Amino acid sequence: MDKLHLPIIVEIDEDGFYIVSCPLFKGCHSWGTTIDEAMENIKEVIGMCLEETKIEDLNTFVGFIELEVAQDAKVSCD
Repeated sequence: MDKLHLPIIVEIDEDGFYIVSCPLFKGCHSWGTTIDEAMENIKEVIGMCLEETKIEDLNTFVGFIELEVAQDAKVSCD
């Protein structure tokens, strides 16, 4: 059995829940009250994504870039 090594983004929301996402799949997100719970939940979601997605159709993860902006900056989507 081949194994995939997938990037997982971990965040904590305003309520203290761990939000996890796999950027290789569109809409692949889950959460948990602990990192371990969130990781178990994302494995289940990834399994569902793999059932519907061909490996060659996955998004390409490039990396993580941190961007610094002023807190009073206004975001425009024009």
